[in-house]
Amino acid sequence: MIAMRNPAAALLLALALGLTPPGIPESRAQPAVAQPADVCAAPAEAMDAAPLPGVFAAVARGELRIMVVGSASTASGGTSSTAATWPRQLQARLAARLQGVMVRVEVFGGRGTTAADHARIIAGEAPRLRPHLLIWQLGTVEAARGLPAEEMSDAVQEAAARLTATRGELTDLVLMDMQFSRFFRANANVEPYLDQLRIAAAASGAQLFSRWALMKHWVDIERLDLERAPRDRRKAVADELHACIAGVLTAFILDGIERDHR
Repeated sequence: MIAMRNPAAALLLALALGLTPPGIPESRAQPAVAQPADVCAAPAEAMDAAPLPGVFAAVARGELRIMVVGSASTASGGTSSTAATWPRQLQARLAARLQGVMVRVEVFGGRGTTAADHARIIAGEAPRLRPHLLIWQLGTVEAARGLPAEEMSDAVQEAAARLTATRGELTDLVLMDMQFSRFFRANANVEPYLDQLRIAAAASGAQLFSRWALMKHWVDIERLDLERAPRDRRKAVADELHACIAGVLTAFILDGIERDHR
């Protein structure tokens, strides 16, 4: 937890986030983080957030800069527009929840980009953007091409180490794994990449946001299934899918802030 020297600032931050203000018993406080709507309900393992001290400190100062790096599903993902992608919806949701905080999200990468490509982007752009939170989506291209899973993990750990060494402010790192797909699971050996992302997260002090587990859950409960959506509804379903991912990720981030507040 980051200590705040100004008690009034700590109180205002807690109230803005809906957290328990310092000195108020938990029993008298409102729930800290509103969970996503039932239509986007997430399994417990997808909401297992840890503290996000960099984000917490940034919110206390009134400005939150987020850098998102990923492949095609981050840049467009079959949605009706860029505004419908989960990074843009994440920005809108966080700005609405974090009253008085300027939230800025910049997105990098694109179709066919690998972890090595992303690492070069991070090395070039992070010094300019100075992000408080880096959300790194990876694994899909590596698994589809059969690239060495260990090399992907090494790229993450090396990039995380450089980021820590060159930043004056703390940057929280969240790794996001691939989208769940029956076709992808049947035609690629996905498990080694999921395993290596868990290893990379643990080794680099990052958190893992398992989009794979989240989307598999929605498919299993017949809630959101992009692969089986009628052709004329695929963009609408993709928009809904990205909205749900943004909603769960917003709750995940706010829960991480709350854990620093405790």
